[in-house]
Amino acid sequence: MTVALYSHPSCLEHDPGPGHPESPARLAAVLEALADPRFAALPRLQAPQATREQIARVHARELIDSVIDDPPRTGWRRLDPDTVMSPASADAALRAAGAVCAAVDAVVGGAHRRAFCAVRPPGHHATHDTAMGFCLFNSVAVGAAHAIAVHGLERVAIVDFDVHHGNGTQDIFWSDPRVLYASSHQSPLYPGTGARSETGAGNIVNAPLQPGAGSAEFRAAYESIVMPALDRFEPELVIISAGFDAHRLDPLANLALEADDYAWITSHLVELAERHAQGRVVSSLEGGYSLTALRESTAAHAQALMR
Repeated sequence: MTVALYSHPSCLEHDPGPGHPESPARLAAVLEALADPRFAALPRLQAPQATREQIARVHARELIDSVIDDPPRTGWRRLDPDTVMSPASADAALRAAGAVCAAVDAVVGGAHRRAFCAVRPPGHHATHDTAMGFCLFNSVAVGAAHAIAVHGLERVAIVDFDVHHGNGTQDIFWSDPRVLYASSHQSPLYPGTGARSETGAGNIVNAPLQPGAGSAEFRAAYESIVMPALDRFEPELVIISAGFDAHRLDPLANLALEADDYAWITSHLVELAERHAQGRVVSSLEGGYSLTALRESTAAHAQALMR
């Protein structure tokens, strides 16, 4: 099964500063995992920059202008206590969103069956008008809107298994029944959203997990809550916010998943896509702050996408 891998060197150059958990070493670990001989035959493609038009489908012009037109010339510019821009950050954010759009084009157009975007900064906390939580532009949201606007899709599912709730993605698609947003995440934890009662226009599905939850609770949430909702929705495309920080080794959260759990959920999402979406899956890297867990989990995820 052909799985296209999208990345760009600019995504390694985004530097939030010394000691910041969302460091370039994260993507380096992911790329190291993808350099394994198991993935040698997969096509590796350069991520283009997203256009302003693509980003403006989900983000306010003030946010777009602030990120693209006002990067720091040297040093850092802090957008909030967690979210920092360096001189290379704007290009990295454009490449991250552009990777997802290019992957959508390739998968919906039939050039590849599935795709994984090894990019940073992450995106799922960026709301319509606010960069936050390490995120500048919401890459998966940009990609979902691109699939609808350019390819005419009517049902796009975004599945987010990052340990932090994707409040930005939920915010952007809160009232849009063409997009189903489904998230499993630790609660309580940053950013404090993602309760079961948050349902949008009936298109938001949240499955919060208590601190300390592990494989059994994670798999039960998908089997009883998320997968049935996805089957009812019958998506034409599945987009994954692939955060690997629910792993037991992650320093920023308190869930206890293993790499096998990421293989398990990815396999189930591939099967769902085979039932409803001609097998079409686009995955994009979100969080994950243990380099060991990132290597193991990325490899498990990518292998499952190849089945």
